[in-house]
Amino acid sequence: MEENMSEHSPVQPVAVDESPSDSAPVQQEQILLSPESSTQKPSALQPTISVPVQSYDAKEIQVLENLEAVRKRPGMFIGSTDVRGLHHLAYEAIDNSIDEALAGHCTKITLTIHQNKYLSVEDDGRGIPVDRHPKYNISALTLVMTKLHAGGKFDRNVYKVSGGLHGVGISVTNALSTHFIVHVKRQAKLWKQEFSNGMPTTEVLELGPAEGTGTKVTFLPDLSIMETGEWNYDTLANRMRELAFLNKGIRIECIDERSSQHDDFCFTGGIKEFVEHLTRAKQKLHPVIYFEKQRDGYTTEIAMQYTTEYAETVFSFANNINTHEGGTHLTGFKTALTRALNTFAEKHKLVGEEGKLSAEDVREGLTAIISVKVPNPQFEGQTKTKLGNSEVKGFVDSMVSERLITVFDEQPGLIKGILGKCLEAARAREAARKARELVRRKSALEFSTLPGKLADCSNKDPTKCELFLVEGDSAGGSAKSGRDRGFQAILPLKGKIINVEKARMIKLLQNVEIGNMITAIGTGIGEEFDLAKLRYHKIIIMTDADVDGNHITCLLLTFFYRHMPQLIEAGKIYVAMPPLYKIEKHKKIQYALNDDAKTAILAALGGEEGVSLQRYKGLGEMNPDQLWETTLNPVHRTLMQISVEDAVRADEVFNTLMGEEVEPRREFIQQHAREVKELDV
Repeated sequence: MEENMSEHSPVQPVAVDESPSDSAPVQQEQILLSPESSTQKPSALQPTISVPVQSYDAKEIQVLENLEAVRKRPGMFIGSTDVRGLHHLAYEAIDNSIDEALAGHCTKITLTIHQNKYLSVEDDGRGIPVDRHPKYNISALTLVMTKLHAGGKFDRNVYKVSGGLHGVGISVTNALSTHFIVHVKRQAKLWKQEFSNGMPTTEVLELGPAEGTGTKVTFLPDLSIMETGEWNYDTLANRMRELAFLNKGIRIECIDERSSQHDDFCFTGGIKEFVEHLTRAKQKLHPVIYFEKQRDGYTTEIAMQYTTEYAETVFSFANNINTHEGGTHLTGFKTALTRALNTFAEKHKLVGEEGKLSAEDVREGLTAIISVKVPNPQFEGQTKTKLGNSEVKGFVDSMVSERLITVFDEQPGLIKGILGKCLEAARAREAARKARELVRRKSALEFSTLPGKLADCSNKDPTKCELFLVEGDSAGGSAKSGRDRGFQAILPLKGKIINVEKARMIKLLQNVEIGNMITAIGTGIGEEFDLAKLRYHKIIIMTDADVDGNHITCLLLTFFYRHMPQLIEAGKIYVAMPPLYKIEKHKKIQYALNDDAKTAILAALGGEEGVSLQRYKGLGEMNPDQLWETTLNPVHRTLMQISVEDAVRADEVFNTLMGEEVEPRREFIQQHAREVKELDV
């Protein structure tokens, strides 16, 4: 499962290196290690760190010219230098082409991953100007590629609406590429300029006549800065498909020369087709409801559909940017939807003892896309993905109210079906509230609110503590004996938890194992969730490396994604990677994580002659010392941190794999079966 997740799932596990560093020993794993956590379980005495005194005067003040700042501090501009930052380089190039499309000058975009790690993006837009800039006296093409915040997007006569979250533009991609080539078709001629590390290596050259217009950029990321140069086709193709949905009629082609993968996206129905795509594995209650409105340079599109599911799937976008943290456009939609449904419930006398429908009630089973195009977007929030324009809320609110009233009046059968779903959700919400209240009363009367199976740690600082969710009592017993009691807590889980994709909150609260997890973690769940009450800053899923173990891991990840997504967003969820093999020769023991590691170790030992090889079928086969050495000890273990790169794709995968519909799940398995390297039946 680890292989499959890391390569193809949007819920991405990230390897965490917890081994000590010779060059910077005091900076290792700061959020994890406590004084009790080393292999030797050391004393409280800690080494004294001497800090040399350095001078600080005028000569220490540096001015980074041109794109030097990008190369000096790349994380400030692309977020990170890992695989996420790598793909951000591509997105900057793609954003330029999309902005041409938004301005009405581009109909086709082609993204190509080349054999030699180069990536190119080509469009049939107007082409970047190549004439000399009146102020800087250099070609506009050179200016755009070498200066931060240079471009036409700041002039609303050129681009009414544009994407690009931080406004740094394609010059950042140029700065972080060892080779960067631009071809421009403009003025019936073909032009070319080349760069290296952000600096021009040629003038703007006229290559000859050309038909049409457009821009093509081709670049090779600088691997002395970027940690990887391996492009992930699925990651790029998913983003291209999303952009094609959000910009109806635009054709976006994706080509991978390494594997011959190819996709051609074009959706004349836009976000209406987006919703149909998201609900294809769900049972629908009605056709997609779609409406659009333009006013004063603002455009709002909304598509929505109710299903028999319990989870809501609502995504909001502003200028093609996925606003993960929501914002004024999402608030306006939710407010208007809740008000409209309550109005019709009262009008048709469908309100029962549960009273008015809550916002939570009207969103159960809802799949919706809210997309706004705003001339001057204001982004805020921790990740700058929350729309802050106050005027957008009223615009969206009034549009949704107006259009829903029309739709419901014209289709009374549709509104009754939706209200029936919402009223059922309200009754379930009230039952869940009463269940939570009973849990609270029971906990208040007990000496301890923590579950009896929990073997807690002694350290009370959550930032230094970790909770292992362990499959089965046998492995739980070994883990309890082998752990470091100072900072490691163990919670054994009996069997498989329920599939939360198919259950309401009331069923979750009635499940003993889920209840134990919620209590141990301490944050609460749903509307009561409070990250500040988290009792452990590492929650580690530890299951057997077989089919059942992978299924349990999948069930737990589905629970966290649907009901505690803040833990994933905060980077608190991990999956332990216990070894599959124990290899011993001449009393020297080594552990192999998988078959590839086993093969490498055996080759280094000269083959299998005189080697004792043991394959672990489960964690319970390890004694406490082995479990500590391989899976619990931060110095030697391997953890996979779970993150969500693409919320839309993550929602789609969870629903496909864990939802009610069988056929989409069969298709998914058939499509990805060849990607599974190891299968333990």
